[in-house]
Amino acid sequence: MKFEIIVSLFATMIISAVLTPFIRRFAFKIGAVDKPNRRRVNKIPMPTLGGLAIFIAFTFSTMFLLRDQMPTQQLWGLFGGECIIVAEGMIDDVYELKPHQKVIGQLLAALEVYFIAEVRMRYITLPFIGTWHLGLLALPITLLWIVAIINAINLIDGLDGLATGVSIIALTTTGITGLFFLNVANTWVAIMIFALVAAMVGFLPYNFFPARIYLGDTGAQFIGFMIACFSLYGLKNVTFISVIIPVIILGVPITDTVYAMIRRILNRQPISHADKHHLHHRLMQLGLTHRQTVLVIYGIALIFSFIALLYPLSTIWGSVLLTVAIMIGLELFVEAIGLVGSNRQPLLHWIKRIVKQFTSKTSD
Repeated sequence: MKFEIIVSLFATMIISAVLTPFIRRFAFKIGAVDKPNRRRVNKIPMPTLGGLAIFIAFTFSTMFLLRDQMPTQQLWGLFGGECIIVAEGMIDDVYELKPHQKVIGQLLAALEVYFIAEVRMRYITLPFIGTWHLGLLALPITLLWIVAIINAINLIDGLDGLATGVSIIALTTTGITGLFFLNVANTWVAIMIFALVAAMVGFLPYNFFPARIYLGDTGAQFIGFMIACFSLYGLKNVTFISVIIPVIILGVPITDTVYAMIRRILNRQPISHADKHHLHHRLMQLGLTHRQTVLVIYGIALIFSFIALLYPLSTIWGSVLLTVAIMIGLELFVEAIGLVGSNRQPLLHWIKRIVKQFTSKTSD
């Protein structure tokens, strides 16, 4: 059985790789093309819609190659939500939807999986506090989680291969933690995760720098949607450990999204306002090349993933201390690269003052 699964995953990767050139030509025909402008990094028109190849390969894999591994209700429930988010993404890639129109599509997909596939949070167990049953709050919290993760992945899709590679790292780590550490969900969830990873690996050679096709909103939103759903299967009955692990695994997109919101609020701009101050923009502005920036962010994503693997091995106090250390280290990194602004470095300024006072006392 394990051999059959491995063969099916390999076939999924091949299907995605074979489909991508055809999707590329299809994107040009229907006008799903990313044209150069002051916010884009591409210098020539680039076909989007690459996520359609991932979606088709993943769907063929789960519906046919791995069908015996999947429970019917969850499989079809997820498929309904996938179709909604992919359809909305395709429309956006061709016609460029407004932010609120995108959110409507995302909410429809989230509602579908909430009621049909039972993708939801039910209650939270926190250390030293106890269990909190969400009750009526289960629906809004679940919808918020799904929409937030979709847009977090969509926001980092700014360089060749960036969102694809970071998502591969995040999903692989999610699958590993689910199988070997948390026993978060049934085996079928991990199999679906690795099927999606296989489809993305088949697509990545076409998407990595220099890219021949982009994920587009079709791909970025589909991947974000699936990451959110997979993580929620492990968050039905939430503990401190099970809620922090997916957050750490998704450290790169979540960090970029949170600090983008903070930056825009401080600059008195709408949260949906687009700018060129995201993580990848800042690294390139500091002198890194396109390829170097992508590889550095891959490295940061791997660091987050390795840290996430430490949580199941830690005590509660160890996990708390680890979380505090991550937050401090992350804030120092964010301030060092000027993600919120070069003049907004409170922690660095405080450390410099402490060091200056210490050195002045030492010299006296």
